Amino acid sequence: MPEVKETVLEIDLEALRHNYDFLRSRLRPDTKFMAVVKAFGYGSDAAVIAKKLEELGVDYFAVAYVHEGVALRESGISIPILVLHPQIGNLDLLIAHNLEPSLYSLKVLKAFLAAAGRQGLLDYPVHLKFNTGLNRLGFWENDVDFIKRELAGHREVNVKGIFSHLAASDDLEEKDFTQTQIGTFEKITSEITTVLGYSPIKHLLNTSGILNFPEAQYDMVRSGIGLYGYSNDPEIDRQLKGVGTLKTVISQLHKIEPGESVGYNRAYISEGYRTTATLPLGHADGIGRQYGRGKANVLLHGQKAPIVGNVCMDMIMIDVTGIDCQEGDEVIVFGPENSAEDFASGANTISYELITGISSRVKRQFLGD
Repeated sequence: MPEVKETVLEIDLEALRHNYDFLRSRLRPDTKFMAVVKAFGYGSDAAVIAKKLEELGVDYFAVAYVHEGVALRESGISIPILVLHPQIGNLDLLIAHNLEPSLYSLKVLKAFLAAAGRQGLLDYPVHLKFNTGLNRLGFWENDVDFIKRELAGHREVNVKGIFSHLAASDDLEEKDFTQTQIGTFEKITSEITTVLGYSPIKHLLNTSGILNFPEAQYDMVRSGIGLYGYSNDPEIDRQLKGVGTLKTVISQLHKIEPGESVGYNRAYISEGYRTTATLPLGHADGIGRQYGRGKANVLLHGQKAPIVGNVCMDMIMIDVTGIDCQEGDEVIVFGPENSAEDFASGANTISYELITGISSRVKRQFLGD
């Protein structure tokens, strides 16, 4: 690996391959796989991640917003892309780039039918999103009759998929709730299939659903965080590989005497003779203030070094007392030996928030492509 001279996020595409193969191994051979690459590919690089996954054989991509799908199309991605949360003002743009919308409310359904009518579309693929317990987005079960009336006589669209989203598939103490969601989804899909006269692709499971409720894989599954190396289950995490490693370097070392302070608001007061190192990344790079004051550790020559004081916009300070190091030495913020989940947990947050928050100003380097 190249010597790091600045803050970089290394993206290991072979780790991505490993995770995809691991998740695929939990599925039936004929189950389709939708890879979720929203939020800049969970903070990595959506275009590079998508190209690798397309090469590996995924069937679908999912993004949150229309502009994310447009960016994938402009990067050369040709397989179907589902937009999970399209905004009414972007429907013409969505159609122009052959993206498939999630229709999740009466208002969005009517707006899309109007847009499809204006453009003279025929059998344009759409997905119907139903709320089965997450209470975030989705039609209700009692909307089926309304959907039937709205679609009657409309050749502009074809319901290609029906889906919902599990609320607690990672928590086996909530197994009964998840089973209720699965049952509700089963009932809704049966009703919709009867109404339509054909059977769309059914998809319900997220990463944790794939691992804990494989009996509900239906026609397709959706995986986001699992592809990037995390699962909300420590045992499974040991079988996955983190795709991203955030590295930086020591800019300067400081000898601190008893009673001296470090950083803004004097948030750290030394109780003895200490050595601190200043690193060139901060909350503008995605390392929020919640990680300061000893809440998170980085790795320096294999040893943990806590962040001390408040995180600054462009810098953090770490306590390197007792660690043989010098200016220019490499520091691992998170990676295989210090996972994003471990780093995030000390600040009472999760890997998702950490990895998706890494700023675009942090250089990305790709390994294994």
